[in-house]
Amino acid sequence: MSQFFYIHPDNPQVRLIKQACELIHKGAVVVYPTDSGYSIGCHMNDKDALEQICRIRNIGKDHNFTLMCRDMSELSEYARVDNTAFRMIKNNTPGPYTFILKATKEVPKRLQNPKRKTIGIRVPDNKIALALLEELGEPMMSTTLILPGEIVAESDPDDIRDKLERQVGLIIHGGSIGEHPTTVIDLSEGEITIIRHGSGDISPFV
Repeated sequence: MSQFFYIHPDNPQVRLIKQACELIHKGAVVVYPTDSGYSIGCHMNDKDALEQICRIRNIGKDHNFTLMCRDMSELSEYARVDNTAFRMIKNNTPGPYTFILKATKEVPKRLQNPKRKTIGIRVPDNKIALALLEELGEPMMSTTLILPGEIVAESDPDDIRDKLERQVGLIIHGGSIGEHPTTVIDLSEGEITIIRHGSGDISPFV
């Protein structure tokens, strides 16, 4: 049975955020709110937790995973980014964007795209997610919670509990969130390529 935390979306309770991070450090898979719907994540160095997420979502190791970051200070440690791309990302985060960049050696190889050696980087505009990342002190491996057979992300934490309470370690209830896919921008080859036009405005990148 998973734990189920009700965390206030505007004023996340520090005690519950700390407990959540303790569970993540111990290997728990966590479902948590972001600005683009609910995501599922784990400690980025936890191989078993990653495999658990792949089973829940029915995805392979070639899936494009994302590192959720608390702010820009973590960017250069985990991704190779030139000055132009850095400014572009800084001006548009936090927000509903996922940036594809070449990964550094700090990113576990199992999280990198096996052919392109890239990683998704994201700074979410959600107070619960940012509080988790701040307390965790490092990025969290993450992917949108889209269950097998579905095409949109889960948005109702009570429904998520019904479906996943025996498969994950923690579900954070942060309110119902509409499905707002991120805009995905590939900056890995030195050029700007819009992979997906989601809720993030593409005008700064065209």
